[in-house]
Amino acid sequence: MSTATVKANALILALLTSVVLLSGCGPAGSADAAISEQPHLVPVRAVEVTGSVAAEPLRFAGSVRARDRASLTFQVGGVLRSRQVEIGQRVQAGEVLAALYNPELVPARDAARARLNEIKAQAEQARREQQRGEQLFERGVLSTQELEQQSARLAALDAGVGSARAALRQSEQLSAESQLRAPFSGRVEALLVEPGEFVAPGQAVMRLASSNGLEVEVRVPAHLIGDLVVGQTLPVWSSLTGSSLTGPQADGRQAVGRLLELGQGASQAGVLYPMVVSLDSTQFRSGDAVEVGIERNMGDALRVPLSAVMRSAGGLAVFQVTEEGKVKRVAVSVSAMQGEQAILSNSPLKQGDQVVYAGLTRLADGDAVELLP
Repeated sequence: MSTATVKANALILALLTSVVLLSGCGPAGSADAAISEQPHLVPVRAVEVTGSVAAEPLRFAGSVRARDRASLTFQVGGVLRSRQVEIGQRVQAGEVLAALYNPELVPARDAARARLNEIKAQAEQARREQQRGEQLFERGVLSTQELEQQSARLAALDAGVGSARAALRQSEQLSAESQLRAPFSGRVEALLVEPGEFVAPGQAVMRLASSNGLEVEVRVPAHLIGDLVVGQTLPVWSSLTGSSLTGPQADGRQAVGRLLELGQGASQAGVLYPMVVSLDSTQFRSGDAVEVGIERNMGDALRVPLSAVMRSAGGLAVFQVTEEGKVKRVAVSVSAMQGEQAILSNSPLKQGDQVVYAGLTRLADGDAVELLP
């Protein structure tokens, strides 16, 4: 091969190499420029805003008691002479339960009766004397002053009869109070005094509970009162003492109660208000530990994961994913929590909107995002 041929081949090879290099550099440079022009996407995970579901009822503990109950007392003092009942015994209305001995009651009653008879006799005598005096006055034998004196004496004796009769009635009632009678039919819950012990007036001797209906009293915070109405029904569960289980899982007993009474005022702020719920069910007995449930009214509130809510100097907010694939900071107000969910109230969001719940720390308002599965 000649020297000219070798030089020609070398020149052709050099030209081909430069063409290949130029063709390779052109497209690569254009791709790099296109990549540099694309916005930076922040990878995040988002979830749809949903409506709030019915919250688990708040439970308040209480003890079942008889609807009609009474602590029985004597109105007079004395020594408990006898007792005709025992704990748990059923009694009928009007039945004698206990008797008291007071040595002053019977003599006082007899003295009042004797005093009444005495005053009545004096009044009858004064009435006859006045009748005779009126006859003598018509004849001119008796003066007007003497007749008026007889009339005044008769009026005073008639008043004395009324007073003596009232005293006798009071004495008889006190004497009758030496016997303790059942005000209603029920069961004896407790005996507080034994025979032979002295009982002061008004001192509780025993407790009686009626079997006609049960109720439970619980105390609730003020913010729940607005959702309660007297007469509405509430769920009631049995609870086991010392057990962590509540509701039907405790021992299977559940009933529906009716709200009877609801406290509406208090002298102090932040106190609990009494609420009385009637139990018509035969599943419970007096003394059973139960829990009364109160449903929370969530209204039209929305629900988002707690991890989607962030706290800043401007308050609580979430990042909403817009249709353009960017995020927008939206201020929210959390009214309650349900497990791992936050309940939003008065929120500009609506159901179906997407909010970021993972990757918040890398975001700023207006950033473009890439939604990860």
